[in-house]
Amino acid sequence: MAELEQRLLMLIDDEPAQCRLIAALAAREGWRTLVVRDSESAIATLGTRQGMQLSAIVLDQWVPGDDACTLIAELKSRRPALPILMLTTSASPLLAVEAMRAGATDYLVKPVAPDRLMQALKAATTREAPRDELQPLTEKISAPLDFDAMIGAAPRFRAALAVAAKAARGHGPVLIEGESGTGKEMLVRAMHAASPRAKAPLRILNLAGIAANTIESALFGHEKGAFPGAFDRQIGAIQHADGGTLVLDEIDRMPDIVQQRLAEAIARGDVRPVGARHSFRVDVRLIAASNFPLAELVRAGEFIPELYDAIGATTIELPALRARAGDIPALSRHFLARIGEQPGLRPLGITDGALALLGAYDWPGNVRQLQAVLFRAAVFCDGDALTAPDFPQLASLLGEANTVSDPHQEGVGVMLYTSDGNLRPLEDIEADVIRLAIGHYRGRMTEVARRLGIGRSTLYRKLGDLGIDNVA
Repeated sequence: MAELEQRLLMLIDDEPAQCRLIAALAAREGWRTLVVRDSESAIATLGTRQGMQLSAIVLDQWVPGDDACTLIAELKSRRPALPILMLTTSASPLLAVEAMRAGATDYLVKPVAPDRLMQALKAATTREAPRDELQPLTEKISAPLDFDAMIGAAPRFRAALAVAAKAARGHGPVLIEGESGTGKEMLVRAMHAASPRAKAPLRILNLAGIAANTIESALFGHEKGAFPGAFDRQIGAIQHADGGTLVLDEIDRMPDIVQQRLAEAIARGDVRPVGARHSFRVDVRLIAASNFPLAELVRAGEFIPELYDAIGATTIELPALRARAGDIPALSRHFLARIGEQPGLRPLGITDGALALLGAYDWPGNVRQLQAVLFRAAVFCDGDALTAPDFPQLASLLGEANTVSDPHQEGVGVMLYTSDGNLRPLEDIEADVIRLAIGHYRGRMTEVARRLGIGRSTLYRKLGDLGIDNVA
């Protein structure tokens, strides 16, 4: 209890409704909130008794406006160890870069989901493992919406893309499973773009960000007066997506009673809002996503089999990044190219020493976490390429044994030497070169063959000989 009493949050905000909301959310996790209305009061508060007890600051960029980064830098100069989270309505990468360089720990785009806010506070203030999250910024960088944008040559990953590409052309339900950060939303958007419904609505409903007692209404809608607080009629997500595609993210969070209703609605092809007497016919392509294998949840009695049977006929399993570590070099270069296009940043290379460090980590946050780590490193890099010292958090987590950079390994992106200093077998090097090329050219095998200076048939023969299973 003493630990909870020390968790004091200073909220710099002049919007009463938002202040109440953030204070209420923080209170659920044991935080007390101190609200200040302007920059001057915030700086003055740091020197008070309460100010010395602060564990974090949340700053709404609207309060200081264009001077937000100046205020962040001033707060940091007075309390260097104090985490600062900036709330903003802007998704500008330039503002994110400026805020981070000024000292911001995280950058949250409004409206921020409750889970996202609490995750950011926890990541910024966890004392047991202060660097374990390694997600200082959830930067949204626009990405192409096709399968070529899905980087990777690992067999399980390519197999998943092959299933997704085939399923995209159909109309039946699809279930996508994979840990958080493996790229489920990107895959969904690629499938929608390749589907017959590409020009129809795509609606994504994240059930983790909705209170359990309102999920039924959010999904099916409700009539006026259907329950206390239903002051107006509301159309649900299913009807909104009529003719298009509805994505139910984290479907494992859906209450059992709503699962049963959804299974029945899929079977009938209609939807009945809460409190309505009649149903409405709908034509909706349903894609469900889960961070956990639903079959295991069914066996544990935590997910109803009727809904699993209705959505699980076509199941796509995205592997965790640690299960396809060979894709890290291609992914890193791809992300750095996109990061370099953002305002305030520039294109950067990455050395093999840095790639070896990235490859040694198990990435609990998967591809999304890798992108965030590369983004932070790129913001503070002064050279032309990222090196191992540009990732001090990873080096600290992995230990000194993994931070020593072998000069033989600083090069073009393919490891030439083993850890004992001897050359690797030519077959292994050739396999790595082909994997790198497949990732770099996004699986376009004709282009891969042309760039490697071999025929397409020769390339496929080498894939077989080297045991590189590619689906393209």
